Amino acid sequence: MTITRIDPAPRMSEAVVHNQTVYYTSVPENLDADAEAQTANALAVIDAILTRVGSDKSKILDATIFLVDKADFPAMNRAWDEWVSPDNAPVRCTVQADLMNPKYKVEIKIIAAL
Repeated sequence: MTITRIDPAPRMSEAVVHNQTVYYTSVPENLDADAEAQTANALAVIDAILTRVGSDKSKILDATIFLVDKADFPAMNRAWDEWVSPDNAPVRCTVQADLMNPKYKVEIKIIAAL
């Protein structure tokens, strides 16, 4: 079984592909934006990495969303609902978490099929 590490670095890889499955964690790039915009940005980054490895959002199996402030849950859901493939919605959970960068409002971890 081959493990493909996308943009590997000493601490972590951008993504990992193993057994026709993609593992990826997205963080927003627009750190001064609100939770809805940060979520939309993190989801766009997910689209880009999935395209890069030959997959797409309709093949996401599982998503875990880490949200700093539970008051941002409706804003995050607005961005998610605009983005998600409605006939292919993955299993999803959202947890409240302190994230390492104090400007992050959201972080999204996905597992997807190729």
